[in-house]
Amino acid sequence: MANTPGTSTATPFSRIKVRVGALVFCGDDVALIRRDRDGSTHYTPPGGNVEDGEGFEEALRRELAEELELDVDRAEGGDLLWVVDQRVSRPGPTPAPRKLHLIHRLHITPEVRAGLAEQEWDELPDGSHELGTVEWVDYRRTAELPIFPPIGPALAALAGPRAAVADAALGAVTDDNYTWV
Repeated sequence: MANTPGTSTATPFSRIKVRVGALVFCGDDVALIRRDRDGSTHYTPPGGNVEDGEGFEEALRRELAEELELDVDRAEGGDLLWVVDQRVSRPGPTPAPRKLHLIHRLHITPEVRAGLAEQEWDELPDGSHELGTVEWVDYRRTAELPIFPPIGPALAALAGPRAAVADAALGAVTDDNYTWV
């Protein structure tokens, strides 16, 4: 079978991508990036995809510098908090990858927070950019927010910003429990 331009014979979820992200706490507030799109709003923890040949720590350091202008040496922590396995169909010409979200936890002081970015430019696959707004939200209010990956209920259920978690593996995000927005 011949491929025509813009089509692919790859099976959905046959590729695996890794995204590193961080819940950056300042007291009870956590930094989230709000993205407003055609009639919808969603939030994401700061972070992004690991590039070829890049280690997870290196990728997290790069992404937090790009999105928040945060030097992780000025933060405390960095421990892996949660892993989320994503297998969600999405629109577009290429099959959806399986994505593993590695979500870390960092703590900063109010002085560090005062120097962080308030907006973030995200490069899209077509080379254009999308503006995101960095919002600081009380972590206990995140259960009802449209956060992707959908970690809001687990985040809101923490006994405190530094609380231990019993299991780092959160439930998988699949077409059965999530619809791509």
